[in-house]
Amino acid sequence: MAVITLENAQLALDGNVGRVEILRGIDLSIDKQETVGLIGPSGSGKSSLLMLVAGLELATGGRVDVLGNDMTAMGEDALARFRRDHMGIVFQSFHLIPTMTALENVATPLELAGKSDAFERATSELEAVGLADRLHHYPAQLSGGEQQRVALARAAAPRPDILLADEPTGNLDASNGEVIMDALFALRDRHASTLVLVTHAPELAARCDRTIRLADGRIAA
Repeated sequence: MAVITLENAQLALDGNVGRVEILRGIDLSIDKQETVGLIGPSGSGKSSLLMLVAGLELATGGRVDVLGNDMTAMGEDALARFRRDHMGIVFQSFHLIPTMTALENVATPLELAGKSDAFERATSELEAVGLADRLHHYPAQLSGGEQQRVALARAAAPRPDILLADEPTGNLDASNGEVIMDALFALRDRHASTLVLVTHAPELAARCDRTIRLADGRIAA
């Protein structure tokens, strides 16, 4: 059963040189619990496609349907609530709040969502990514790999239907990248999530059920 469907999805943005076509007629269907890797050269539209699925960019043509919801018909507040309730997103940059501990970084979004077990759930997710002894460390006290594991725990803590990852190993060395890959797929299995990831790493793409290559804003293969 498809949980993500794009029909002739297009994205055009106004830039200094005029209107730029970023995505051109994307047709794509992703099934429940499938893992899909988006690959292709820089500028091919991979991250923009992920942003359409997340509702962080709105298609300027066509349709983007996620879990039965037309993302192009939802306002910003509705999209924010939808992401909070159904999605976990991991970026190349960790986006941790520097004045909060690892535990607080993971628990605070859950508290804001009204989860009474926010700190218990945050502790469990941090333990799952191997950070049981780093709960009360601040981001500046953590390595890059550890910070990305905090970001993974934060994305997984709401137990999302869909996990989205944009170059999750892009800022890490090979050994830390491998740890993050293992943690990402373990979280997918733990929560039975659909996983869509953007990557330049062949070894990460190879672990996906399916890879989709983009070129010049179109699906090439």
